[in-house]
Amino acid sequence: NRRKKKDDNTLEIPSIPNPFPELCCSPFASVLSASLLPKATSRKKQVIKVYSEDDTSRGLEVPSDITARDVCQLLILKNHYIDDHSWTLFEQLTHTGLGRAIEDHELVMEIQSNWLMEEENKLYFRKNYAKYEFFKNPLSFFPDHMISFPSETNAAVNHSGILQMFLSSSTYPEIHGYLHAKEQGKKSWKKLYFLLRRSGLYFSTKGTSKEPRHLQFFCEFSNSDMYMSLTGKKISGAPTNYGFCFKPNKSGGTRDLKQLCADDEQSRTCWMTAIRLLKYGMQLYQNYMQPYQGRSGCSPLNITPMRSISENSLVAMDFSGHRSRIIENPTEALSVAVEEGLAWRRRGCLRLNSHGSPIAMSNMGMSIHRSQSWFHHKISREEAQRLILQHGLVDGVFLVRDSQSNPKTFVLSLSHGLKIKHFQIVPLEDDGKLFYTLDDGHTRFTDLIQLVEFYQLNKGVLPCKLKHYCARIAL
Repeated sequence: NRRKKKDDNTLEIPSIPNPFPELCCSPFASVLSASLLPKATSRKKQVIKVYSEDDTSRGLEVPSDITARDVCQLLILKNHYIDDHSWTLFEQLTHTGLGRAIEDHELVMEIQSNWLMEEENKLYFRKNYAKYEFFKNPLSFFPDHMISFPSETNAAVNHSGILQMFLSSSTYPEIHGYLHAKEQGKKSWKKLYFLLRRSGLYFSTKGTSKEPRHLQFFCEFSNSDMYMSLTGKKISGAPTNYGFCFKPNKSGGTRDLKQLCADDEQSRTCWMTAIRLLKYGMQLYQNYMQPYQGRSGCSPLNITPMRSISENSLVAMDFSGHRSRIIENPTEALSVAVEEGLAWRRRGCLRLNSHGSPIAMSNMGMSIHRSQSWFHHKISREEAQRLILQHGLVDGVFLVRDSQSNPKTFVLSLSHGLKIKHFQIVPLEDDGKLFYTLDDGHTRFTDLIQLVEFYQLNKGVLPCKLKHYCARIAL
């Protein structure tokens, strides 16, 4: 009765309105309204692991909405790398031997959510010089025999106009050519005539006919991602090494892959570039333009990109006089480089302690290149080609490696014209001195560092200058 009487007295007290209802605690409302909280506090954090070329890895705690570009920027800052806008995050599907460069705007957590636990897929952090190269040099990416324009296009379209058509919502150039397609549920491959249109990828059931009744739908791209084959013929039994495929975002396994194979690298590059432009459109151009947004004079499809770090830092200079000067003559630059190398060795000899010997000095000169980022010790020709391909088939991408056929020589592997070429560096002894040459002794260098720096300034006997080196970075 006392408790009942107490409750009755409580009910008789008039309710006082709360002037701050948003601060009240109730079982049905949070203490603070979600609109009053900063957005950053509601972002969940997860840990991702990123690998480098030498298979070292680094764990990063990142928000769930982080993009691939943001991950690259974070790794650049943490490792004190130079940002030349070519760092890229790669997705590698270990089980199927497939890989792709993740677009800068893609969400990393969404990509990882499509992985199965048993697949052991990896994210790699490396440079990709060909990521937006088609904006700078479209001529190499869209050969005339693979591209045609709508009938309403009267005048001939130049290559900058081709890019504008790709980015337009009304018109789209047609890509066509032969591709090998793997038949569903079979091991066999069939060569068919394919056409890429805005509505998707088609193949002709009757030769090269483009009539609608002869075209059969192959795939669309909104719910799938495009991958490049990293293993060539080994896993899929493809007729060539230039394979690529489409994998649905929610794929259950290899049975859902739509696999294709081109006859050469130029054809594969054209197809893959056109499909990227078709799928992402203006988003790709915005990704490309983002590093240049603050620069004046940047107009669409008419900007001059920043030169690479190697081009900015390597200029032949003469400091022998009172005033320094830039050396324009390649022959004079070579003689100055050789003289500088000999002077550097003489200074190194004076710094040697009492235990120094001519044999030690000779070994030092022969092995100094091993500390350079562009030198790869004892890798095979196939591995060198894979490294260059992963860094992008842009003119001037290179590395130097030991020759496997001749242990005393070296090989310069260089990308040019969407092909990888190999040049033998031969040691040459003259008057008791050791030199290195690429052209049978016409141009000689005291070590590989001088050779590389010379061909970064002058193409000489090479098809192009050395611009970007492939490096095995460590995280």
